[in-house]
Amino acid sequence: MKIRVDVTSSKADFILELLNNFPFVKAKSISSAKARLLEKIKEAVENINLVKHETPAKIDIIEARRLMNEEGK
Repeated sequence: MKIRVDVTSSKADFILELLNNFPFVKAKSISSAKARLLEKIKEAVENINLVKHETPAKIDIIEARRLMNEEGK
């Protein structure tokens, strides 16, 4: 199982060392850019699943939210 944990930069080394002391845990850090990319991919997959399983009205709401988020950047 994979678990994602967000930790402040100042405590990251401590948390990694702590987790790696457990024989059943493999922990590694990833860059901020990779974390953002993974979030974007996850969002895209969720949107694809909505298109496959949801009503057109709900898709329109999601698209409207996406557009509003794009304008706010």
